[in-house]
Amino acid sequence: MAKKDYYDTLGVPKNASAEDIKKAYRKLAMKHHPDRNQGDKSKVSEDKFKEAKEAYEILSDDSKRAAYDQYGHAGVDPNMRGGPGAEGFGGFAEAFGDIFGDVFGAQRGQQRGGRQVFRGGDLSYAMEITLEEAALGKEAQIRIPSWDDCKTCHGTGAKPGSKVVTCTTCHGHGVVQMRQGFFSVQQTCPQCKGTGKLIPEPCVACHGVGKTKTNKTLEVKIPAGIDDGMRIRSTGNGEPGTNGGPPGDLYIEIRIKKHDIFERDGDDLHCNVPISFTTAALGSEIDVPTLAGKAAIDIPEGTQAGKQFRLRGKGIKGVRSSYPGDLYCHITVETPVKLTEHQRKLLKELDESLKKGGTKHSPGEEGWADKLKNFFTA
Repeated sequence: MAKKDYYDTLGVPKNASAEDIKKAYRKLAMKHHPDRNQGDKSKVSEDKFKEAKEAYEILSDDSKRAAYDQYGHAGVDPNMRGGPGAEGFGGFAEAFGDIFGDVFGAQRGQQRGGRQVFRGGDLSYAMEITLEEAALGKEAQIRIPSWDDCKTCHGTGAKPGSKVVTCTTCHGHGVVQMRQGFFSVQQTCPQCKGTGKLIPEPCVACHGVGKTKTNKTLEVKIPAGIDDGMRIRSTGNGEPGTNGGPPGDLYIEIRIKKHDIFERDGDDLHCNVPISFTTAALGSEIDVPTLAGKAAIDIPEGTQAGKQFRLRGKGIKGVRSSYPGDLYCHITVETPVKLTEHQRKLLKELDESLKKGGTKHSPGEEGWADKLKNFFTA
């Protein structure tokens, strides 16, 4: 029986992001996990769980996903690729080249132009932004490495006045055949490294590469709500490919600077709000900071240290969120310092007055005393 398409198994489109694939797998894994499905449906759930796991293992791996997208299940079948570690589906096509030469040979000619082509490597760039910039988004310019055709050899890689010649080992094909019994296996030519060409006299400016490294300015749009550690992919701005292969991608990793007031937890924000001893005792209305300006909160009479106030919608709206998070204000009560003699006298009088009222002025003292008594008598 033919295997079900991996994308259909997870219920995602072929252009689904890695995060969407991960979410779809988690949902199916939770639904069909054997521990959660007992009885008559256990066998069906177990099969669906295995299917989802197999699909996720392929689609979550960039190289395996690329092979699957191009060649289907045959591209990721270890039996058809020479086992683990085989380099792509090309091994399958090349192993059966003598039998199906017309089919696979035509495909290679169309895709590679008679040469081995390779995708360029990916690049990474760390960008540091403020919490405010992460919340609101921004447009920025960054300088990244770039590669231009060598001005000395005009991209040929050969010293001016000399010529690029056809490789005598592979005769310009970029691959050589090795017979292993019944099969004829093709491998990248060790002489020309798959280019099909040789450069007897390399250009001294680019050392035969044909390109020189420069820098270019790239416009980057940071989406509102992005969080620390998230990455932005800039397609085609990585290293150049070999033999006309596609360039790699640039991944911009976001790092958010430590904020003087706020700490971020997902879409929520947290901040410590210090208030005076008298404000905590008598109560008052105070202003607290938010990313959008000031907001007022009412401090009730008798507020204790550690009291938390929640301001709905005053957090950050994440890139995948429908609503903004909340702001949590944590109250810290400051003890007066550097008192004058008069202030000391007033506090002592207040303390004596409070003691006459017993524990009604100290809601936690009575419970604390009981805990101590039980602790020392245990």
